[in-house]
Amino acid sequence: MIAAMPAVSHAEAVLAAIEGMGGTVAVARALVESGRQVDLAGLDRDAAALCAAVLTLEADAARSLRPALEALLHQVNGLKAEIARA
Repeated sequence: MIAAMPAVSHAEAVLAAIEGMGGTVAVARALVESGRQVDLAGLDRDAAALCAAVLTLEADAARSLRPALEALLHQVNGLKAEIARA
């Protein structure tokens, strides 16, 4: 018998997307640090979709994601700084 997987809430899915984008930003930064060029067009599109997803959440759920969003912002700012140095 196969056990049913628990349903993932919308907020949990958005958190997973935030964390996934953090991984993408980390890879992009590593590439830039190694002298490679990166195309950030997809990242812009994904960030817009992520913002739209956060806006659909109830206020309490969105508020609970603030630390993850702030961490992502810090990562993006680090990538921006690394690109400026390159």
